[in-house]
Amino acid sequence: MEPYRLWYWPSIQGRGEFVRLAMEAAHVPYIDCARVEGVDALIDDMKGHDRRGPFAPPYLSMAGFTVAQVADILFFLASRHEAIGPVNDADRFWAQQLQLTVTDIVAEVHNVHHPVALDDYYDDQKDEAARAAKGFREKRIPKFLGYFEKAARHNDGDWTVGSRWSHVDTSLFQLIEGLRYMFPKRMKAIEGDYPALVALHDRVAELPGIAAYLKSDRRIAFNTDGIFRHYPELDAA
Repeated sequence: MEPYRLWYWPSIQGRGEFVRLAMEAAHVPYIDCARVEGVDALIDDMKGHDRRGPFAPPYLSMAGFTVAQVADILFFLASRHEAIGPVNDADRFWAQQLQLTVTDIVAEVHNVHHPVALDDYYDDQKDEAARAAKGFREKRIPKFLGYFEKAARHNDGDWTVGSRWSHVDTSLFQLIEGLRYMFPKRMKAIEGDYPALVALHDRVAELPGIAAYLKSDRRIAFNTDGIFRHYPELDAA
C-alpha cells in the first residue's frame, strides 16, 4: 500500500506521537512529511487545503481528502486496519470514548504550563503554572488514571478493549511516558495505585513494532517544546 502522509511539527513528539505509535505498532507504512520536507512544507501544505482542511497538525493527507484530530485519525486508521482497532461496533465506540478521554487529559497537560495564554511563553506565566500544576498533580492525574485503570481492569485479557492491543493501548502507553517525564516525582509516588495501567504500559513497550520504534531515531526525545514538559519547579510528590 502507499504510505500515509503524516504531517506534524518535526522537532517534537506532541500529539503526532499518538498517531505514530499506532502505525508503528501495526507496521503501517507512513511518511513523516515535515521531518523530510521541513516546517515550511508543512505550513504550505496546510495553506493548500481550502476545503475540509485541518485546523492544525497532526493530520493525514491522502488523495482527495485529509483526516485531522488525533482521535479521528486513529478512528479512521482503525476502520482501515484491523491491527489498529476493534471491528465490532460496541468495542469500536468504547475505544473511541477512551481515546477522546485521552484527548481531554492531553489538553489539560498542555494547560498546566500555559494556563493563562497559549501564545505567551511559560516564563510569562510561571506563578499561574505553579498553581495549575498543583491542582493537576493532586486531583486531575488521579481522576484520569483511575478511570483508565478501571477500564483496563474490567476488560478480559491483557488489553483495554477486546482481546488484542488497539490504539487505546498505545495512547495510554504514551500518556504514562509523558507524565513520567513531566512529573517524575509525582508519578513515582502514585504509580502503585494503578497496577493494571502500568502493566499495560509495559506490554505495549514489548510489542515488536513499538520496541523497534523506541530504539530508532524516529522516536524523538521529550523536550520542553512539546506537550509534556518537565519543569522541576512544577513537580512534587
